[in-house]
Amino acid sequence: MKYKGTLVVVKDCRRALRFYQDLFGFELIRDNDGNMELSGGLYLQEQKYWESFTGKSVAFRNNSTELYFEEHELEAFIGKLQKLYPDTVFVNPLMTHSWGQQVVRFYDPDGNLIEVGTPA
Repeated sequence: MKYKGTLVVVKDCRRALRFYQDLFGFELIRDNDGNMELSGGLYLQEQKYWESFTGKSVAFRNNSTELYFEEHELEAFIGKLQKLYPDTVFVNPLMTHSWGQQVVRFYDPDGNLIEVGTPA
């Protein structure tokens, strides 16, 4: 068995693709009409397909998982995020953990939790 990546449910794949390209540099590998494979093992699936396939409703902003990224220039990243996506909802502002790592947490436009921190 091989781990392929992480799938996140979104309301609109095109909008989500633009967000993940703008901020994290992901590239589109495959577009299967509401199901996208991006570079780095990230998959986007539109809510209507997820709910149809699973018979379950999606609970956005459920805070049970997060996508985690590392960035050396964290303050510059936050500035870029705020410039490109000024309506971003932050879970916590830039903070420093007791071990010295700086992190920020926020939601993508669909309510998926993201953490960006300096390399540990």
